[in-house]
Amino acid sequence: MNQNLANTYQKNAILTASPAELTLMLYEGAIKFCNIALIGLEKKDYEKVHNNIMRAKDIITELQVTLDHKYPVWEDFDRVYDYILWQLREANIKKSATELEEALKRIREMRDTWKEVMRLAGEKK
Repeated sequence: MNQNLANTYQKNAILTASPAELTLMLYEGAIKFCNIALIGLEKKDYEKVHNNIMRAKDIITELQVTLDHKYPVWEDFDRVYDYILWQLREANIKKSATELEEALKRIREMRDTWKEVMRLAGEKK
């Protein structure tokens, strides 16, 4: 029952979120999946590592392909996303915490930048 309530709450949060809030949720999701992959590395659960890195990669890819090209900064974001995706690929191939932590660091930086953009734009967090 509690899981059903949590799922309903999460679904409603997504359906009622602004585009800026949805972007923030995507960053948070990528961070969560990287953290789960790091736990998988510690436990040598390589299936968990792979699955969660792939989920993080899917989120970063979604953020990259939906960049709005009417703003000049899109190229900078695109380069950062390329770097994050490369780090995630390397982490997955090598099963390396070093590359995964580097990707996670960059995702957190992007999330924090996005939070600041939202704050300056007056979006709720």
